[in-house]
Parts: sequence; structure tokens; C-alpha cells
Amino acid sequence: MLDEALMEKIRNLHSGPDRGYHGWSHPLALLDLYANVELELRDPLAVYCAIVLHDAIYEPRRTDNETRSAVLAKEMLRGVVPLDSLGRALRLIEATARHAIPSNLPAEEAEDMARFLDMDLSILAAPTEVFVAYEAGVRHEYREVPDDAFRQGRAVILESFLARDALYMSDWGRERFEATARSNLKRSITQLRA
Repeated sequence: MLDEALMEKIRNLHSGPDRGYHGWSHPLALLDLYANVELELRDPLAVYCAIVLHDAIYEPRRTDNETRSAVLAKEMLRGVVPLDSLGRALRLIEATARHAIPSNLPAEEAEDMARFLDMDLSILAAPTEVFVAYEAGVRHEYREVPDDAFRQGRAVILESFLARDALYMSDWGRERFEATARSNLKRSITQLRA
């Protein structure tokens, strides 16, 4: 969907020693899921662009990664994709900050956003060994944080996910991921609190 030169620049943004989970393997996993739902999306190009650029900037201790990634995506995609798709892609990227769908979003855009956000959280429903590797990748990204502080903070984050009525926003996501994700989260929280 995007030319090879641009994709190479995007891949390079996802590299470096500070990246653990949020390396290029993360968008690749989402692209595998995207291939299964592409024909059901209202704006597949917007979702594709959001998948490859939503973590283009990722500095674990900053709180504005999503906004900065959206600004970068706008710069990289302006003139490359139609303006409507670009606007949707930027809203998708920004939605990863809270993993929530804005209430004023048109229904068809909200449906795509639900699928995209569910794809982004699909790692929570990964098989045990993949989930353990994900947790290790997150720990690597926060390696400067002392172990006790990390365990406490990580448990709080995972507990906030578990406290939601539903982790996933679309029927597709709930059917595919919900039960396994809850099991993984409970197991991880127990280990973090031990």
C-alpha cells in the first residue's frame, strides 16, 4: 500500500536498542491480523497506515508518543495518501493513547477504530510463550526502572485493563481475544504481585 522506500523509512523508525516489544515485529503482527479483516474495513488504507506508524516514536518514559507519532505520520503521508484517509489514520494513532473511541466519531469510522485498537491489544491474548516474551520486551523498554517499582507499576496497569467490562471493543476482538487475554492478565498480575 505504501511504496518500498517509504516502508523502509518506517521500518527503520522501529529499530534501535531501546525497543523491546515496540519494535518492527509489533506492526508485523498487526498486519497479519489486518490481512484477515481488510475487506471488512471501511477505510483499509487508514488502518494500514495507523498500524505501521502508531508506534513510530516510542520513548517509554514520555507521555506524548502517540501525538508525536501522529505528527510524524502526517509529515510522512501528506501527499502520499488521500486527505480523508490521512485524517482517519491520525485519529487512529492518537486513539492508542487511551485505547478509547471518541464519542463524536461517525459510526463507520468508530467500527474501524474498534478493530484497530483490538488488533493493537491482541498481544494480551497471545499464547503463553509469546505473552511471556511480550512482557520481557516491555521490561526491557523500562530496564532503568528498579524492579520493585516496575512490578508495582506494571501490575497497576494490567489491573486497570482487567477492570474493564470488556478489553476489546469490537465483536470480532471480543470473540477472538477476550477470554485468553483475561487469563494472561490474571497470571501476569499474580506473578508481579508475588
